[in-house]
Amino acid sequence: MNSYGIYTLANDVVYDQVIALINSIEVNIGPHIPICIIPYDDRITRIKQEIATRDNVSLYDNQESIQRWENFAREVWAAHPLVAQQTRLAALAAVRVQAQRRYAAFDGPFDKFVVYDADCLAMHPLDRVFAKLDTYDFVFDDWEHKKPTEVAALDFKAVEKSGILTSEELRPKLHCSSFWGSKRGFFNPEELASIQDRLINQKEVTWLRGISEAFLFSYMTLWGDRSLFNFTLSPNPQDRTGNCADADKFIEKDQVLYNHEGLKPIHRIHYMNYPSIDFTRLCQGEDVNLAHQDLFLYYRFLKEPDQKPSELKPPSLGVKTNRFIQKTITKIKKKLVK
Repeated sequence: MNSYGIYTLANDVVYDQVIALINSIEVNIGPHIPICIIPYDDRITRIKQEIATRDNVSLYDNQESIQRWENFAREVWAAHPLVAQQTRLAALAAVRVQAQRRYAAFDGPFDKFVVYDADCLAMHPLDRVFAKLDTYDFVFDDWEHKKPTEVAALDFKAVEKSGILTSEELRPKLHCSSFWGSKRGFFNPEELASIQDRLINQKEVTWLRGISEAFLFSYMTLWGDRSLFNFTLSPNPQDRTGNCADADKFIEKDQVLYNHEGLKPIHRIHYMNYPSIDFTRLCQGEDVNLAHQDLFLYYRFLKEPDQKPSELKPPSLGVKTNRFIQKTITKIKKKLVK
């Protein structure tokens, strides 16, 4: 076993993003820190080829662990009332089953670990995160707890009605799953079965506002007397920063981003809300109007500078029209299966 390492969940669909993430980790965290890629599905041909060229990167291959987490998610989502109401959400639930694979990290080789979404770039060493794991069981750095009540991960009224937690006690416990640290061994089969029982047989699955593995993760960390630390709730204002590429302001210095207020270091930039196809097109030379897209290209082609697009061009009118038509057709099809 290794004392510490990094996980991400990926397949060949997000290949460009994974390469950019790995390169940013090697530059801004360390060239030798172990990185383990948990396969989202079987589409990993290119990822396997890349792993073969990097001594510090491996592929997660504990199929029993992966299956255990998929089974857990499948049972939970099947019990969610939203899935029974809409065919479209049933299809979404099937996708979310695979997203649950990221929690196989709890069964992996690292005693302490940090999980990055594949659509992130590492911007700062992880010393503070691993130090916090000496004291806390889970470490986060996100603003999920600030979301309005009506769109928060868990239903405040339902939780409060149970008498377990008040809304004031629950809110700081909410978090996302795009970046977090923890330790190997949590959520063993017995504990996971107990959580599944609460969700399904005690109907606490209704606490989850939507079909999201991140919402489910917030629920999971409520139990077991586990301690949580969120940098955005730190008493030290230097710890509280933004991380979203499309929402927060950053200042770039030497290919590293900092919070625009006081140049506070950020752990990562998260390209949430951008589809993976945008990154594919960007790497092919299309100007997709992505926030900090030059920075992304820098890390994506760090080891292949000759393959980096020399210039970015906007898509032609014909291409835009065709994409609009295809998007419209897709929306119509989704409405028809509701």
